[in-house]
Amino acid sequence: MTVQELPGAGASHRSTPPPAWRPRTDAAPLLPDPEPYRVLGTPAADRLDPELMRRCYAELVRGRRYNAQATALTRQGRLAVYPSTVGQEACEIAAALVLEEQDWLFPSYRDTLAAVARGLDPVQALTLLRGDWHTGYDPHEHRIAPLCTPLATQLPHAVGLAHAARLRGDDVVALALVGDGGTSEGDFHEALNFAAVWQAPVVFLVQNNGFAISVPLAKQTAAPTLAHKAVGYGMPGRLVDGNDIAAVHEVLSEAVRRARAGGGPTLIEAVTYRIEAHTNADDATRYRGDAEVEAWKAHDPVDLLERELTARGLLDEEGIRAAKDAAEEMAATLRERMNAEPVLNPMDLFENVYAQQTERLREQAGMLRAELEAEAAEAEEQS
Repeated sequence: MTVQELPGAGASHRSTPPPAWRPRTDAAPLLPDPEPYRVLGTPAADRLDPELMRRCYAELVRGRRYNAQATALTRQGRLAVYPSTVGQEACEIAAALVLEEQDWLFPSYRDTLAAVARGLDPVQALTLLRGDWHTGYDPHEHRIAPLCTPLATQLPHAVGLAHAARLRGDDVVALALVGDGGTSEGDFHEALNFAAVWQAPVVFLVQNNGFAISVPLAKQTAAPTLAHKAVGYGMPGRLVDGNDIAAVHEVLSEAVRRARAGGGPTLIEAVTYRIEAHTNADDATRYRGDAEVEAWKAHDPVDLLERELTARGLLDEEGIRAAKDAAEEMAATLRERMNAEPVLNPMDLFENVYAQQTERLREQAGMLRAELEAEAAEAEEQS
């Protein structure tokens, strides 16, 4: 019932505004495809860029070896924990390669490989997981936000940075990575809502690897797909095969171009699978069977690209061997550097907490400094 229909309403009343339910935008163009978008093994592969795909292949091979070496380091006590991305490398590599130098990557705790593919020193990427530093690298220097352990808190940060960049007139796009479990957090909702309202130049990539630790996707959401969630916020949703690096790169590139041109945010769901356990502290056999894992291994991102490129004559045995040799060299260097004992300064605890230290921090730093000096003096007397 409108105001005009209320008893006693006369002509003096102004006409009512449009009903609140009226759509603010046409939902149809925002809807994702009914099936994940694919390139490899389809006619769309005819337009592959050979140079780009060979680079993607080398990065995939290196990424797979990086995962194996980092996992081995946890067993040797050199890392406290490592969340492997075996099976998800295509998402990680594509996310790193679509960004320009001035753009920002906002990773989650599982996205060390994306940071390395963007150019970060592999040792610095593992420093957080080693427990030496909170981050291990300068985020501003590398345009990579700190690896985010709390779920989805990096998403509002990405929106804020992207919005601020647009207000300043800077040519910057933020790409935020999150897992399917992170989409169940309030930060996910807040980030997408603000991004769409502000039309911020940000891209959200959800790596749907099937499980939030041990919780399958079906117990997290009743949505048709995670990509469908985009429509409720007023942004496009895309659904892509997360193991098809050519498809992921194409969809991400399109979303980044759209954001850079002022078209606003995009939510992309990459359907992939976590082949290994959640971390080295997890027993995945308690919540999934071997048959499921083996089925996904048949859709391995490295094998998919290698088959496509060799079939098209874009990759030969020499190229395969060169990629593997480079990966082994990287692993050997990483292993050697991680086996060296770190030299840590306890006073670094007080660095980079605030731009200017508070009085309380200065007091605490002074107390620790005095304790360290006393211990050093005692050690010198006993020597």
